[in-house]
Amino acid sequence: MLNKDAQLNPKVFEKDVEQLPIRQGFGEGLLDAGKSDKNIVALCADLTESTKMDAFAKAFPERFVEMGVAEQNLAAVASGMAAMGKIPFIASYAMFSPGRNWEQIRTTICYNDRPVKIVGSHAGVSVGPDGGTHQAIEDIAIMRVIPRMTVLTPCDSIEAKKATLAAAEHPGPVYIRLAREKTPIITTEETPFEIGKAQVFYEASDTPIIGIIACGALVHNALLAARLLEEEGIGTSVLNLATIKPLDRESILAFAKKHKAILTVEEHQVAGGMGSAVAELLAQEYPLPMKIIGIQDQFGQSGTPDELIKHYGLDVISIATAARVLARKSS
Repeated sequence: MLNKDAQLNPKVFEKDVEQLPIRQGFGEGLLDAGKSDKNIVALCADLTESTKMDAFAKAFPERFVEMGVAEQNLAAVASGMAAMGKIPFIASYAMFSPGRNWEQIRTTICYNDRPVKIVGSHAGVSVGPDGGTHQAIEDIAIMRVIPRMTVLTPCDSIEAKKATLAAAEHPGPVYIRLAREKTPIITTEETPFEIGKAQVFYEASDTPIIGIIACGALVHNALLAARLLEEEGIGTSVLNLATIKPLDRESILAFAKKHKAILTVEEHQVAGGMGSAVAELLAQEYPLPMKIIGIQDQFGQSGTPDELIKHYGLDVISIATAARVLARKSS
């Protein structure tokens, strides 16, 4: 059952649940942050509308810089602006930022501890027909490994807005990972959000067996799979891990100790992603049976978002199937 303390959308399991692009919440949050703090500036690499920076650009043209297709310059200029007291948000497709400008993010931003907020939109295979060249499925790995970097993966538009506002106030560099497609609205304005804190979204109604830890756009699929498993008598809970770094060690360990096995779900390579971060913690402090669902050492490809999610085993049925196998092994 849904965790009442999380104050989630009561229509989350209904077919007509409202859907909005996660990136839209970023655009709304950036605009609100700009209204609250004149030091907020925005820089984009020729993707102003796609990344939803357009509302900020129209409201504050003197605080918006169109950098063109120059992602390395995008990061370096933002670092310089941060050194002069500004709070820059830089945005592009995740494949190009942080994909193309990783060294500038590492050395120019993080090494100098500049409060630049890197926004990577169109992450994951659900980008769809753009294909493997534009589907960032390595970005969590390359960003969480950088010292001083905070990594956020909001699950819906509302959480993305909260993450953006929180990032604006965070003193160091932050990476916010966004999806392209419309995603079911899971949270509400009342749902708590705090950088570094995970939240139980779904609680097993009976004996907890499988604990699913999910992030980003796949949290909804994880919730649907949990409800399906509950109907089969497999006690299942879901933890929304909106912050990949710093990892909420306390919540993850408490969650793991309530279950017989852990299943992680992400739209990212299994190597180095959210599941790897969870495994690194559990292997050292509370070993238990675990499986990571994600992309298995492959590139993306062209297709509809639904086709690709199913092809890579990230759909509801695939999640539930993996959970059943894990439940049998851990019984």
